[in-house]
Amino acid sequence: MEIKHPSYYLLSDWVKVIRSRSAEAENMAKLHPDQLSIIYEQGWFKLLVPTVYSGVETSIPDLVRQEESISWADGSVGWVVTLCCGAGWFGGFLEAKKANTVFSNPKVCLAGSGAATGTATMTENGYIINGIWKYASGAHHATHFTANCIIKKGDETVLDEDSNPLILPFIFDSKDVEVFPAWKYVGMMGTGSDAFRVTNLTVNADCCFKIDPKAAFVDSTLYRYPFLQLAEATLAANISGISIHFMDLCAEIFKEKLSEDKYSDAQKGILKENLTRLHDELEIARLEFYIAIDRSWNDGNEKTLQAVSLTSRKLAKTARECVDQLYPYCGLQAANPDSEINRAWRDIHTASQHSLLTFPAL
Repeated sequence: MEIKHPSYYLLSDWVKVIRSRSAEAENMAKLHPDQLSIIYEQGWFKLLVPTVYSGVETSIPDLVRQEESISWADGSVGWVVTLCCGAGWFGGFLEAKKANTVFSNPKVCLAGSGAATGTATMTENGYIINGIWKYASGAHHATHFTANCIIKKGDETVLDEDSNPLILPFIFDSKDVEVFPAWKYVGMMGTGSDAFRVTNLTVNADCCFKIDPKAAFVDSTLYRYPFLQLAEATLAANISGISIHFMDLCAEIFKEKLSEDKYSDAQKGILKENLTRLHDELEIARLEFYIAIDRSWNDGNEKTLQAVSLTSRKLAKTARECVDQLYPYCGLQAANPDSEINRAWRDIHTASQHSLLTFPAL
């Protein structure tokens, strides 16, 4: 199997625009309008939306390759596309009437949170929602928000079949959501991953859905693929893309150093050996990852899905460690927060903190 460089999947003009606006996006604390323009034109927020709702309904193997490439262009853009198009996948689980309303907007974008930090109190025809959720990437241009809520009946918590609190996801219109500043981290500064609040919002029952292949309203392989492996794979692809961007920039710095007389032959040898070795390590991890992804799509049994979990974590870990081993050789340029390579370094050390890929798959 040939694993292509992320640049294969993007037009160079797109990359040029995306990267030229990265610094401005960081200062704005949200994606730049020029970056969003490309996202809308290419339908990246609709990559996982059902075709019946004018979505792309991309296969998982194509999706992760596309998302790795976008993250290679820019970490913040890739992350927002991944999280927001990932929420678009919920379109397969919404009732048709509700889904048609949500996805009728050509600039539809779903931001949200998987944390169950809200409540949904049952009413005769729906629910009353209250809660605060953190880290909603893309919040400032979202048309809708999704969030997990603990189901309540009066003052009592409703229990599921295992006697645990029943938690279900909901979708809200952005006009009913208050977004407020909460993202203060060293990387992914252009994602606009701020918090949002919903207060005493009455919603109909069709705003609630269930993420389960048996509960899907759209009959498609995509909506039978497990959400866990979908999330693991797409986050790992993002981290991989950012690390490849870092290594590409590192190669440019090393090329300049190799042309300078102030470095000895032994020092130049160390630079070349490390870059080659770590590049190869990352490529091996990428190959294992994509083999697992492709197999899981063609034969989604327990063994192949477990391989996705294992290789996603391995890829994320390898990508971060390769970057850290190369960083000391890049000089002060890599420590300059205004430099492209420093942005990539900050982004990978923020993205790789996601709890989903922190521990080995059990």
